[in-house]
Amino acid sequence: MKNKTANPLWQKIVSPEAVALMKLVHSFHRGILPAEIGKNMLEALKPFINIVCSALILDGLIAGESAASVMKIVCWMVSLNLITALLIALLDWLRKSYLDVWCISQKKFSERALQLDYERLEETETRDMIRMHDETRNMYGGIPGFCEDVGRTVKSFFSIVYSFGLMLPFFFTRTVQGKGMVAYLFTSPISSVLVLAVLTASIYFSLIFFKKKERKVKEYWEYSLDFTRKFRYYHFLISKYQNGKDIRSYHMSDLLYKGFQEVGRGCSAFLSRQAKLEERIGGNIIIISQIAVPLFYILVGMKALFGAITVGSILQYVGALSSFYESFTSLMTDLTEMNICANYSKCEIDFFSIENKKYEGQLPVEKRDDNEYELEFRDVSFAYPGTEKKILDHVSFKFKVGSKLALVGKNGAGKTTFIKLLCRLYDPTEGQILLNGIDIKKYDYQEYQSLFSVVFQDFKLFSFELGQNVAASVDYEEERVWDSLDKAGIGDRVRRMKEGLQTVLYQAGDDGVEISGGEAQKIAIARALYKDAPVIILDEPTSALDPISEYEIYSKFDTLVSDKTAIYISHRMSSCRFCDNIAVFDNGTVREMGSHESLMKKKGLYYKMWESQAKYYSEKQMEEVPSFAG
Repeated sequence: MKNKTANPLWQKIVSPEAVALMKLVHSFHRGILPAEIGKNMLEALKPFINIVCSALILDGLIAGESAASVMKIVCWMVSLNLITALLIALLDWLRKSYLDVWCISQKKFSERALQLDYERLEETETRDMIRMHDETRNMYGGIPGFCEDVGRTVKSFFSIVYSFGLMLPFFFTRTVQGKGMVAYLFTSPISSVLVLAVLTASIYFSLIFFKKKERKVKEYWEYSLDFTRKFRYYHFLISKYQNGKDIRSYHMSDLLYKGFQEVGRGCSAFLSRQAKLEERIGGNIIIISQIAVPLFYILVGMKALFGAITVGSILQYVGALSSFYESFTSLMTDLTEMNICANYSKCEIDFFSIENKKYEGQLPVEKRDDNEYELEFRDVSFAYPGTEKKILDHVSFKFKVGSKLALVGKNGAGKTTFIKLLCRLYDPTEGQILLNGIDIKKYDYQEYQSLFSVVFQDFKLFSFELGQNVAASVDYEEERVWDSLDKAGIGDRVRRMKEGLQTVLYQAGDDGVEISGGEAQKIAIARALYKDAPVIILDEPTSALDPISEYEIYSKFDTLVSDKTAIYISHRMSSCRFCDNIAVFDNGTVREMGSHESLMKKKGLYYKMWESQAKYYSEKQMEEVPSFAG
């Protein structure tokens, strides 16, 4: 049986998460950590140049050396300080600032989010990582804060190394003979070994207490996450101006203030417990770490008294010991903060290690002038990751580009999931989706998605220029944008805006313009038209429109989609009459398929849905809904 190899000491002190995060930061930018580490190594060295040179100057003056010899040491001290300061300034210029590191890390995080499959991005685990990324950034500074923790830890560590290097000769001084037993004992190796043993023991027990403190601090911070989330939630509720109308209309200020107070009381109690813990453990560390100090000072004094060391050496050894303990305490604090920050930044490591599941095909999508594409669902079933319930259950049917297909059914019947699978935001759990007889997984992913213009029910417009929202691009063809806006019925409204297509939507900036839900929906339709893809998909495209605007969209629908395939999801049965085919979804299956007239003759589920809504419309209103079927 093989013995397990013990972990190196540094792995017990520096957490695996901290090491992994350092590698991740290095992959972002190879200059961030080396410059940070180099700068702090030199920062740690600066005080020791003065300690050593001061000791040499003092010894020289006591020994009666010439002024030239003493000035030579002074020149060395000044030169070394100048060189060190220049190198620090250079590394400080080369190293990235906190803001630079924040920008780099955010850019890399955003790039990775954009590269992820939609399926992976929508998973609960991924959303939790993104939430933790935001919370860690707010609480610990995220990756920029971690880099600063690394710098401070490096500085403290090298201060200890330099301090111990200056103290080391003290333990190997000559033994004084012929001045009695007291002189022999204080200058012999026995006394040095004794003090070194006490010093080592105090360091060892201090490390134990620091690791205990680190564990406790981690526990408290995990406990504090709940308070942090609640604070952020109340801040979001109170500060977001869109909530102001409801808060004032229903006089909810007292309710919110009371909740905020309760969170504040809980947070105060938590912080008080944490402070008491740190005071108790910190006191033990100070007591233990200072046990060796008086022994060391006594030994330094006695060795100087009996001539084993010079007077200047007293300055060197006392200064080194003082720096050693100060740096040791700082190192333990810095290590604790670095490890805790890395522990909570583990979400960064996990996020960047997510692998996309989606198979990337290589086949190009055939470019056809006649738009003769056939799409087929062949025995397709689908359940969302982590669940067993099938949202779609053995769905099969075909449709061609140029036809108009309506999807109807109750909420949760599987209509939107059908669209997500068709656009390959998800892949089927079972079965195949085919384009012209070939599994869509085999096509180039970007080329395949270029076939679809989609207006999702939960579509998003962004606080960019209106023209950029329509074109989904920084640059755009103004004429095409205006044509799309006019077809969607919002061109005149945009022309009345002061900045026209350069108008920034929403109030993210000083000149942002708020638009209504109906206006936003028309702009989303214009975006789908601008893309000019062979297949246009509209998921409840008129849900936010007033009756007149809704009628305008219906009356122009055939012109809007032209010879494209139109897939249309709606709960309003009257709006489905213009479609060639209607697929009736129920509990994840396609229960019925056919034209409005044929489905009405069957008197099945579609007929019942139609009849249940017909009572809300007059016969005249029904006739006014245009029909473009056939």
